[in-house]
Amino acid sequence: MSSLEASTLHRLMLAVVLSILLILGYQILQVFFIPMAWAGVLAYVTWPIYQYVLKKTGARHNLAASIMTISLALIIVIPLLFAIIMLQVEASHVYHHLLEKISQQNLRLPSFVQHWPFANELQKALDDLLANPQSFKQQLQAWFQKGFGAAAQVAGSIGKNLGKLSMAIFTLFFFYRDGQQIMLQVQQGLKVLIGERVHGYIQAIGDTTRAVVYGIVLTAVAQGFLAGLGYAVVGMESPIFLAAVTTLVAMIPFGTPFAWGSVAAWLLSQGYTIEALGLAAWGTFVISWVDNIIRPLVISSATKIPFLLVMFGVLGGLSAFGMIGLFIGPVILAVLVAVWRQWLESERDVV
Repeated sequence: MSSLEASTLHRLMLAVVLSILLILGYQILQVFFIPMAWAGVLAYVTWPIYQYVLKKTGARHNLAASIMTISLALIIVIPLLFAIIMLQVEASHVYHHLLEKISQQNLRLPSFVQHWPFANELQKALDDLLANPQSFKQQLQAWFQKGFGAAAQVAGSIGKNLGKLSMAIFTLFFFYRDGQQIMLQVQQGLKVLIGERVHGYIQAIGDTTRAVVYGIVLTAVAQGFLAGLGYAVVGMESPIFLAAVTTLVAMIPFGTPFAWGSVAAWLLSQGYTIEALGLAAWGTFVISWVDNIIRPLVISSATKIPFLLVMFGVLGGLSAFGMIGLFIGPVILAVLVAVWRQWLESERDVV
Protein backbone atom coordinates (compact mmCIF):
# COMPACT_ATOMS: atom_id res chain seq x y z
CA MET A 1 0.00 0.00 0.00
CA SER A 2 1.40 3.34 -1.03
CA SER A 3 1.77 6.26 1.36
CA LEU A 4 -0.98 8.13 -0.51
CA GLU A 5 -3.41 5.26 -0.11
CA ALA A 6 -2.49 4.88 3.55
CA SER A 7 -3.06 8.59 4.13
CA THR A 8 -6.44 8.46 2.37
CA LEU A 9 -7.48 5.40 4.39
CA HIS A 10 -6.37 7.11 7.60
CA ARG A 11 -8.45 10.20 6.81
CA LEU A 12 -11.45 8.06 5.92
CA MET A 13 -11.24 6.11 9.17
CA LEU A 14 -10.80 9.36 11.10
CA ALA A 15 -13.89 10.81 9.41
CA VAL A 16 -15.93 7.70 10.22
CA VAL A 17 -14.83 7.68 13.86
CA LEU A 18 -15.51 11.41 14.18
CA SER A 19 -18.98 10.99 12.64
CA ILE A 20 -19.81 8.18 15.06
CA LEU A 21 -18.62 10.27 18.00
CA LEU A 22 -20.71 13.23 16.85
CA ILE A 23 -23.81 11.04 16.53
CA LEU A 24 -23.26 9.52 19.96
CA GLY A 25 -22.56 12.94 21.45
CA TYR A 26 -25.79 14.25 19.99
CA GLN A 27 -27.75 11.34 21.46
CA ILE A 28 -26.25 12.02 24.88
CA LEU A 29 -26.64 15.80 24.87
CA GLN A 30 -29.90 16.30 23.01
CA VAL A 31 -31.97 16.28 26.21
CA PHE A 32 -29.86 19.20 27.49
CA PHE A 33 -30.04 21.38 24.37
CA ILE A 34 -33.13 23.33 25.46
CA PRO A 35 -31.84 24.08 29.00
CA MET A 36 -28.46 25.05 27.53
CA ALA A 37 -30.13 27.34 25.00
CA TRP A 38 -32.14 29.08 27.74
CA ALA A 39 -29.03 29.41 29.91
CA GLY A 40 -27.13 30.89 26.98
CA VAL A 41 -29.87 33.44 26.28
CA LEU A 42 -30.08 34.46 29.94
CA ALA A 43 -26.32 34.68 30.30
CA TYR A 44 -25.98 36.81 27.19
CA VAL A 45 -28.68 39.36 27.99
CA THR A 46 -27.46 39.74 31.59
CA TRP A 47 -23.74 39.69 30.77
CA PRO A 48 -23.21 43.43 31.42
CA ILE A 49 -24.65 42.99 34.92
CA TYR A 50 -22.34 40.03 35.50
CA GLN A 51 -19.35 42.11 34.45
CA TYR A 52 -20.37 44.76 36.99
CA VAL A 53 -20.74 42.15 39.76
CA LEU A 54 -17.41 40.59 38.77
CA LYS A 55 -15.70 43.96 39.12
CA LYS A 56 -17.29 44.59 42.53
CA THR A 57 -16.20 41.14 43.80
CA GLY A 58 -12.56 41.67 42.88
CA ALA A 59 -12.62 39.51 39.74
CA ARG A 60 -13.58 36.39 41.71
CA HIS A 61 -15.41 34.48 39.01
CA ASN A 62 -16.92 31.77 41.21
CA LEU A 63 -18.39 34.29 43.64
CA ALA A 64 -19.71 36.58 40.92
CA ALA A 65 -21.24 33.65 39.01
CA SER A 66 -22.86 32.34 42.20
CA ILE A 67 -24.36 35.74 43.03
CA MET A 68 -25.75 36.15 39.53
CA THR A 69 -27.12 32.60 39.32
CA ILE A 70 -28.84 32.72 42.71
CA SER A 71 -30.25 36.19 42.03
CA LEU A 72 -31.59 35.23 38.62
CA ALA A 73 -33.03 31.98 39.98
CA LEU A 74 -34.96 33.91 42.63
CA ILE A 75 -36.12 36.47 40.07
CA ILE A 76 -37.42 33.71 37.78
CA VAL A 77 -38.66 30.98 40.13
CA ILE A 78 -40.52 33.04 42.74
CA PRO A 79 -42.62 35.10 40.28
CA LEU A 80 -43.16 31.97 38.20
CA LEU A 81 -44.58 30.00 41.11
CA PHE A 82 -46.68 32.99 42.17
CA ALA A 83 -48.02 33.40 38.63
CA ILE A 84 -48.95 29.72 38.33
CA ILE A 85 -50.73 29.75 41.70
CA MET A 86 -52.61 32.93 40.83
CA LEU A 87 -53.53 31.55 37.42
CA GLN A 88 -54.98 28.48 39.09
CA VAL A 89 -57.07 30.62 41.42
CA GLU A 90 -58.23 32.97 38.66
CA ALA A 91 -58.98 30.16 36.20
CA SER A 92 -60.97 28.34 38.87
CA HIS A 93 -62.94 31.52 39.56
CA VAL A 94 -63.74 32.02 35.86
CA TYR A 95 -64.69 28.35 35.54
CA HIS A 96 -67.14 28.43 38.46
CA HIS A 97 -68.57 31.74 37.27
CA LEU A 98 -69.40 30.18 33.91
CA LEU A 99 -70.90 27.13 35.61
CA GLU A 100 -73.13 29.41 37.68
CA LYS A 101 -74.38 31.12 34.53
CA ILE A 102 -75.02 27.77 32.88
CA SER A 103 -76.90 26.40 35.90
CA GLN A 104 -79.21 29.44 35.78
CA GLN A 105 -79.84 28.70 32.11
CA ASN A 106 -80.07 32.40 31.31
CA LEU A 107 -77.28 32.73 28.81
CA ARG A 108 -78.57 34.87 25.95
CA LEU A 109 -76.74 36.34 23.01
CA PRO A 110 -75.88 40.05 23.37
CA SER A 111 -78.41 42.39 21.84
CA PHE A 112 -76.13 43.55 19.04
CA VAL A 113 -75.48 39.91 18.05
CA GLN A 114 -79.18 39.09 17.87
CA HIS A 115 -79.44 41.04 14.61
CA TRP A 116 -76.74 39.02 12.85
CA PRO A 117 -77.77 36.73 9.96
CA PHE A 118 -77.05 33.53 11.90
CA ALA A 119 -78.20 34.77 15.31
CA ASN A 120 -81.06 32.23 15.52
CA GLU A 121 -78.71 29.34 14.82
CA LEU A 122 -76.24 30.61 17.41
CA GLN A 123 -78.93 30.96 20.05
CA LYS A 124 -80.25 27.48 19.25
CA ALA A 125 -76.74 26.03 19.67
CA LEU A 126 -76.46 27.83 23.00
CA ASP A 127 -79.87 26.49 24.10
CA ASP A 128 -78.80 22.97 23.16
CA LEU A 129 -75.75 23.31 25.37
CA LEU A 130 -77.88 24.53 28.26
CA ALA A 131 -80.28 21.64 27.77
CA ASN A 132 -77.55 19.26 28.92
CA PRO A 133 -75.53 21.30 31.41
CA GLN A 134 -73.70 18.28 32.84
CA SER A 135 -72.25 17.36 29.45
CA PHE A 136 -71.25 20.96 28.76
CA LYS A 137 -69.71 21.16 32.24
CA GLN A 138 -67.45 18.22 31.43
CA GLN A 139 -66.47 19.77 28.10
CA LEU A 140 -65.83 23.12 29.77
CA GLN A 141 -63.67 21.43 32.39
CA ALA A 142 -61.65 19.71 29.66
CA TRP A 143 -61.14 23.05 27.86
CA PHE A 144 -59.96 24.75 31.02
CA GLN A 145 -57.58 21.93 31.89
CA LYS A 146 -56.12 21.96 28.41
CA GLY A 147 -55.94 25.74 28.22
CA PHE A 148 -54.39 26.12 31.65
CA GLY A 149 -51.87 23.41 30.89
CA ALA A 150 -50.74 25.33 27.80
CA ALA A 151 -50.70 28.62 29.71
CA ALA A 152 -48.62 27.15 32.51
CA GLN A 153 -46.18 25.71 30.00
CA VAL A 154 -45.75 29.06 28.28
CA ALA A 155 -45.53 30.87 31.61
CA GLY A 156 -42.68 28.56 32.59
CA SER A 157 -40.82 29.74 29.46
CA ILE A 158 -37.51 28.10 30.36
CA GLY A 159 -38.37 24.45 30.45
CA LYS A 160 -41.25 22.00 30.22
CA ASN A 161 -40.76 20.85 33.80
CA LEU A 162 -38.90 21.63 36.99
CA GLY A 163 -35.99 19.37 36.03
CA LYS A 164 -35.20 21.35 32.88
CA LEU A 165 -35.61 24.62 34.75
CA SER A 166 -33.14 23.44 37.40
CA MET A 167 -30.71 22.26 34.73
CA ALA A 168 -30.91 25.63 32.95
CA ILE A 169 -30.13 27.48 36.20
CA PHE A 170 -27.30 25.05 36.98
CA THR A 171 -25.83 25.50 33.49
CA LEU A 172 -26.14 29.26 33.85
CA PHE A 173 -23.50 29.27 36.61
CA PHE A 174 -20.87 27.75 34.32
CA PHE A 175 -21.84 30.02 31.44
CA TYR A 176 -21.19 33.01 33.70
CA ARG A 177 -17.95 31.65 35.11
CA ASP A 178 -16.47 30.28 31.88
CA GLY A 179 -18.37 32.36 29.34
CA GLN A 180 -15.37 34.24 27.98
CA GLN A 181 -13.36 31.06 27.46
CA ILE A 182 -16.32 29.31 25.84
CA MET A 183 -16.91 32.16 23.39
CA LEU A 184 -13.19 32.36 22.58
CA GLN A 185 -13.08 28.66 21.72
CA VAL A 186 -16.27 28.92 19.66
CA GLN A 187 -14.87 31.87 17.71
CA GLN A 188 -11.59 30.05 17.09
CA GLY A 189 -13.37 26.94 15.87
CA LEU A 190 -15.71 28.86 13.58
CA LYS A 191 -12.84 30.99 12.32
CA VAL A 192 -11.11 27.85 11.10
CA LEU A 193 -14.25 26.83 9.22
CA ILE A 194 -15.50 30.11 7.73
CA GLY A 195 -12.69 32.62 8.24
CA GLU A 196 -12.85 36.20 9.48
CA ARG A 197 -16.53 36.50 8.58
CA VAL A 198 -17.35 34.68 11.81
CA HIS A 199 -17.18 37.97 13.75
CA GLY A 200 -20.02 39.44 11.72
CA TYR A 201 -22.14 36.34 12.22
CA ILE A 202 -21.58 36.30 15.97
CA GLN A 203 -22.46 39.97 16.17
CA ALA A 204 -25.68 39.29 14.23
CA ILE A 205 -26.56 36.49 16.68
CA GLY A 206 -25.91 38.69 19.69
CA ASP A 207 -27.78 41.71 18.37
CA THR A 208 -30.79 39.63 17.37
CA THR A 209 -30.98 37.78 20.68
CA ARG A 210 -30.84 41.01 22.64
CA ALA A 211 -33.39 42.67 20.39
CA VAL A 212 -35.84 39.77 20.66
CA VAL A 213 -35.59 39.71 24.45
CA TYR A 214 -36.05 43.46 24.84
CA GLY A 215 -38.38 43.96 21.91
CA ILE A 216 -40.73 41.01 22.31
CA VAL A 217 -40.56 39.35 25.72
CA LEU A 218 -40.21 42.46 27.87
CA THR A 219 -42.69 44.32 25.67
CA ALA A 220 -45.22 41.51 26.12
CA VAL A 221 -44.76 41.55 29.89
CA ALA A 222 -45.19 45.33 29.94
CA GLN A 223 -48.33 45.09 27.82
CA GLY A 224 -49.76 42.38 30.04
CA PHE A 225 -49.11 44.50 33.13
CA LEU A 226 -50.71 47.59 31.58
CA ALA A 227 -53.66 45.55 30.36
CA GLY A 228 -54.09 44.08 33.84
CA LEU A 229 -54.31 47.58 35.29
CA GLY A 230 -56.98 48.46 32.75
CA TYR A 231 -58.97 45.30 33.49
CA ALA A 232 -58.85 46.02 37.22
CA VAL A 233 -59.93 49.64 36.80
CA VAL A 234 -62.98 48.79 34.67
CA GLY A 235 -64.01 46.18 37.22
CA MET A 236 -63.35 42.97 35.27
CA GLU A 237 -63.42 39.78 37.27
CA SER A 238 -60.13 37.83 37.34
CA PRO A 239 -57.88 40.65 36.07
CA ILE A 240 -54.72 38.63 36.76
CA PHE A 241 -55.96 35.76 34.62
CA LEU A 242 -56.86 38.14 31.79
CA ALA A 243 -53.50 39.92 32.12
CA ALA A 244 -51.67 36.59 31.82
CA VAL A 245 -53.65 35.71 28.70
CA THR A 246 -52.88 39.15 27.27
CA THR A 247 -49.17 38.62 27.93
CA LEU A 248 -49.22 35.33 26.03
CA VAL A 249 -51.11 36.87 23.12
CA ALA A 250 -48.70 39.83 23.14
CA MET A 251 -45.86 37.45 22.25
CA ILE A 252 -47.37 37.46 18.76
CA PRO A 253 -46.54 40.74 17.00
CA PHE A 254 -49.58 43.03 16.78
CA GLY A 255 -51.75 40.44 18.52
CA THR A 256 -52.46 42.42 21.69
CA PRO A 257 -55.53 44.31 20.35
CA PHE A 258 -57.32 40.98 19.98
CA ALA A 259 -56.92 40.45 23.74
CA TRP A 260 -58.04 43.77 25.17
CA GLY A 261 -60.41 44.31 22.23
CA SER A 262 -62.31 41.14 23.09
CA VAL A 263 -62.70 42.27 26.69
CA ALA A 264 -63.88 45.72 25.56
CA ALA A 265 -66.41 44.12 23.18
CA TRP A 266 -67.72 41.92 25.99
CA LEU A 267 -68.14 44.95 28.26
CA LEU A 268 -70.02 46.76 25.50
CA SER A 269 -72.30 43.78 24.95
CA GLN A 270 -73.15 43.73 28.66
CA GLY A 271 -74.13 47.39 28.65
CA TYR A 272 -70.98 48.81 30.28
CA THR A 273 -70.45 51.44 27.59
CA ILE A 274 -68.24 53.84 29.56
CA GLU A 275 -66.00 51.03 30.83
CA ALA A 276 -65.74 49.55 27.32
CA LEU A 277 -64.80 52.88 25.76
CA GLY A 278 -62.32 53.57 28.54
CA LEU A 279 -60.63 50.20 28.09
CA ALA A 280 -60.57 50.67 24.32
CA ALA A 281 -58.92 54.08 24.72
CA TRP A 282 -56.41 52.65 27.21
CA GLY A 283 -55.61 49.80 24.84
CA THR A 284 -55.29 52.04 21.78
CA PHE A 285 -53.22 54.86 23.22
CA VAL A 286 -51.20 53.05 25.91
CA ILE A 287 -51.03 49.27 25.44
CA SER A 288 -50.84 49.12 21.65
CA TRP A 289 -48.52 52.12 21.56
CA VAL A 290 -45.92 49.94 23.25
CA ASP A 291 -46.48 47.19 20.68
CA ASN A 292 -46.72 49.22 17.48
CA ILE A 293 -43.91 51.70 18.09
CA ILE A 294 -41.40 50.50 20.67
CA ARG A 295 -41.14 46.87 19.54
CA PRO A 296 -40.43 47.55 15.83
CA LEU A 297 -38.08 50.40 16.77
CA VAL A 298 -36.05 48.27 19.19
CA ILE A 299 -35.85 45.23 16.91
CA SER A 300 -35.17 46.97 13.61
CA SER A 301 -32.60 49.39 15.01
CA ALA A 302 -30.73 46.67 16.87
CA THR A 303 -30.73 43.96 14.20
CA LYS A 304 -30.64 46.13 11.05
CA ILE A 305 -32.94 43.61 9.38
CA PRO A 306 -36.60 44.16 8.40
CA PHE A 307 -39.05 43.80 11.26
CA LEU A 308 -41.26 41.64 9.05
CA LEU A 309 -38.44 39.10 8.78
CA VAL A 310 -37.99 39.11 12.55
CA MET A 311 -41.73 38.56 12.98
CA PHE A 312 -41.58 35.59 10.62
CA GLY A 313 -38.63 34.27 12.64
CA VAL A 314 -40.61 34.57 15.88
CA LEU A 315 -43.74 32.87 14.55
CA GLY A 316 -41.86 30.21 12.59
CA GLY A 317 -39.51 29.56 15.49
CA LEU A 318 -42.42 29.10 17.90
CA SER A 319 -44.02 26.64 15.49
CA ALA A 320 -40.81 24.68 14.88
CA PHE A 321 -39.03 24.69 18.25
CA GLY A 322 -41.55 25.73 20.91
CA MET A 323 -40.88 28.63 23.27
CA ILE A 324 -37.10 28.59 22.73
CA GLY A 325 -37.90 29.13 19.05
CA LEU A 326 -38.91 32.65 20.05
CA PHE A 327 -35.15 33.34 20.07
CA ILE A 328 -33.79 30.65 17.76
CA GLY A 329 -36.04 31.57 14.82
CA PRO A 330 -35.00 35.25 14.52
CA VAL A 331 -31.36 34.37 15.20
CA ILE A 332 -31.27 31.86 12.34
CA LEU A 333 -32.82 34.37 9.95
CA ALA A 334 -30.42 37.07 11.16
CA VAL A 335 -27.44 34.84 10.39
CA LEU A 336 -28.89 34.08 6.96
CA VAL A 337 -29.27 37.81 6.29
CA ALA A 338 -25.67 38.37 7.46
CA VAL A 339 -24.42 35.63 5.12
CA TRP A 340 -26.46 37.13 2.27
CA ARG A 341 -25.01 40.59 2.84
CA GLN A 342 -21.47 39.23 3.10
CA TRP A 343 -21.94 37.41 -0.19
CA LEU A 344 -23.28 40.53 -1.89
CA GLU A 345 -20.32 42.55 -0.63
CA SER A 346 -17.87 39.93 -1.83
CA GLU A 347 -19.52 39.82 -5.27
CA ARG A 348 -19.45 43.63 -5.44
CA ASP A 349 -15.74 43.61 -4.66
CA VAL A 350 -15.11 41.06 -7.40
CA VAL A 351 -16.99 43.16 -9.94
